[in-house]
Amino acid sequence: MGLLETTINGRKRRSNHAHVVAELGRGIVSGKIPEGSLLPGDTELSARFGVSRTVLRESMKTLSAKRLVEAKAKVGTRVLDKASWNFFDSDVLGWRFEAGLDFEFIEHLAEMRMALEPAAAAAAALRATSDDFVSLYAIAAKFDDLAHTPETIAKVDLEFHLAIARMSGNPFMRSASALIEAALAISFQLSSPAASPETIDEVATNHLRIVHAIASRDPQKAIKAMRHVIDIGKIRIRNSLQASGQTAGERVDSLASN
Repeated sequence: MGLLETTINGRKRRSNHAHVVAELGRGIVSGKIPEGSLLPGDTELSARFGVSRTVLRESMKTLSAKRLVEAKAKVGTRVLDKASWNFFDSDVLGWRFEAGLDFEFIEHLAEMRMALEPAAAAAAALRATSDDFVSLYAIAAKFDDLAHTPETIAKVDLEFHLAIARMSGNPFMRSASALIEAALAISFQLSSPAASPETIDEVATNHLRIVHAIASRDPQKAIKAMRHVIDIGKIRIRNSLQASGQTAGERVDSLASN
């Protein structure tokens, strides 16, 4: 289950392996388990989580793959510095999201989207097929619905941007989809465009402009249109936080408690 779906629907029951990974991963990313610290030994962790050593070893392998920890013989398992963490991983992004957001994180996320998605739109303008164009127009048409809720418009938004990543023909673009989903999860929580008919109409128009540019096979127009959509989303989130007088983390916490 992706970050956006988790944000909308809540978390489902997990396996023992997933539970251990989530609890330790969340502790590391939130700072409760400090960078550079050694995790307790296998015996203590197995007892704490009520799992076998086999489950624990597999959990450590998963955390290592996410670059959160590193095991060394005769030393133990050490928490890596934040600079090593794989923020392209959907779980790591999700734990960062849960830990509380700030302007810096939102800005960094927007910078990554700005580096990747306009390039994906340009590539789609060159590589997408006629059937792709028809499919993208059909998705864009879903925005134009004044009955949208924050949940429904967020799902359409994700479908649209993932479609462009796929149409780019570049597998690396599709692999970066966790960043797109994280940005849309933030938008869903903090400043959904479904708040008014005017913003729904604006979102529909802006996304249709992207489709027109791609369908006309104009990479530069596609880049410009995609950059505009990312900028508008970032500004909407910033304005929402400033108007509320809260930090992003406080705003997410207050919404989650309602």
